[in-house]
Amino acid sequence: MVQTLFRNFQMLDPERDEVAGGFELLVEGERIREVSDRPIKSDGATVVDCGGRTLMPGLIDSHVHVVLSEVFLRTLENMPLTLMTAHAMKLMRAMLDRGFTTVRDTGGADWGLKAAVDQGLVPGPRLFIAGKAIGPTGGHSDGRRRTDTGPSCNCCNALVFSMGIADGPDEVRKAVREEMRQGCDHVKIMMSGGVASPYDPIDSLQFSLGEVAAAVEEAHAFGRYVCAHAYTPETITRAAKAGVRTIEHGNLIDDASAKLMAENDMFLIANLVAYYAMRERAADLGMIPEMLEKNEMVIDGGLRSLEICKRAGVPVAYGTDLLGQLQVEQTREFEIRSQVLSPMEIIRSATLIGAQVLRREGQLGCLRPGAYADLLVIEGNPLKDLSIFNKPETNLAAIVKGGSFHKNTLH
Repeated sequence: MVQTLFRNFQMLDPERDEVAGGFELLVEGERIREVSDRPIKSDGATVVDCGGRTLMPGLIDSHVHVVLSEVFLRTLENMPLTLMTAHAMKLMRAMLDRGFTTVRDTGGADWGLKAAVDQGLVPGPRLFIAGKAIGPTGGHSDGRRRTDTGPSCNCCNALVFSMGIADGPDEVRKAVREEMRQGCDHVKIMMSGGVASPYDPIDSLQFSLGEVAAAVEEAHAFGRYVCAHAYTPETITRAAKAGVRTIEHGNLIDDASAKLMAENDMFLIANLVAYYAMRERAADLGMIPEMLEKNEMVIDGGLRSLEICKRAGVPVAYGTDLLGQLQVEQTREFEIRSQVLSPMEIIRSATLIGAQVLRREGQLGCLRPGAYADLLVIEGNPLKDLSIFNKPETNLAAIVKGGSFHKNTLH
């Protein structure tokens, strides 16, 4: 089995508080075999001299949409699935180029895209998928025009391919079972209004307690879990009581609902950059004024939600939720969070906490023996300057996923 020995680096291990020197790391196959503060002996290994740069685990983005290649989602109505896939391939490669070796798709990506990456057919991060995001009629996953009287065929409509509608516990149960049949890692449900949907107010209540309970029961039956799109304390509370595991967004969370999340061992996946990017650029990319008004309702709560969750002890993972052309700002989330969190807290959100969300502790987001060899070799120290991540083309000297170099400028 192929071995690679990394030497001469400063180790940024998110399970430690500081960067440390004097370590070596041996990769065997797709996993880390050994990490030591003494010289590692391996006669057949290829030696990589990191030149004193920082070595850290690959990043995890816990909320992406690789098939949503347009900011104004209705544009996807006219996009055949072949073109949708081509766009997704480009977007996934760009994520990997930024150092995100693992991503959690929360609506759209299917087992075909996941298999294509796993089989090496297309370059991209390791994918954890939800399949279709499921919501009620008129909710955040219902992108139909008011003149549409029925469902559209999903064979040539990228929007319908990525979103699903179900009403009542029985329909929800069937929809979740179908996503399980399609090999999904988690189930995404809509429990409040959203910015990018046309007609639902942000504070609307979507999916009843019975519908949510049906989704949770069926996901648990397959050993999976439910993640919920939710902004308000009322929807977060409903999700917690029904057994939902992760809250996506949560911008309007309050102390009481955060306390309930902590008591139920839930996670928040925050994605603040999406709202700033939409405020600045989405109008030019087709987003309508009604949606931008909803964006303004939630943007100011983003940083406050991080502070509330920190006080309550709710783990917060790194997410971005950027659509289409805005995905180039994926690393800007580091900068935004730094207004209220320390660099190490933010890095842990994109490594250790992301791995916990994915139920892959000790395998992803860390530098432990036995973990996947997802590694970044970086110019500079991110604990001193998080903006390093904003220029991956120059600051990421090497990107390793599963023991294989995706990028290597080390000589």
